[in-house]
Amino acid sequence: MTNLSVRASDGLVYFWLGGGSATGRPACATNPYWVIKSETSSAGKQQLAMLLTAKATGKRVRVSGSDTCLRWSDGEDVNAVFLID
Repeated sequence: MTNLSVRASDGLVYFWLGGGSATGRPACATNPYWVIKSETSSAGKQQLAMLLTAKATGKRVRVSGSDTCLRWSDGEDVNAVFLID
């Protein structure tokens, strides 16, 4: 993960992955970032915790998308975050 942002205005959590290109993304995902679909849900909080853990420990993550851009119109919603390495 190269960048992670959390906006105070609406709580939007979005991030970029480095080291490869995403495949199979929906047409709405015109920007290369990923968006946590529901940052206030348990799953959203767990996904953010995994991203922070990966960043803090230098581990890599793999992300699978939900094939939607519901949380933000041009970034794909995250379905799952995998901590690898």
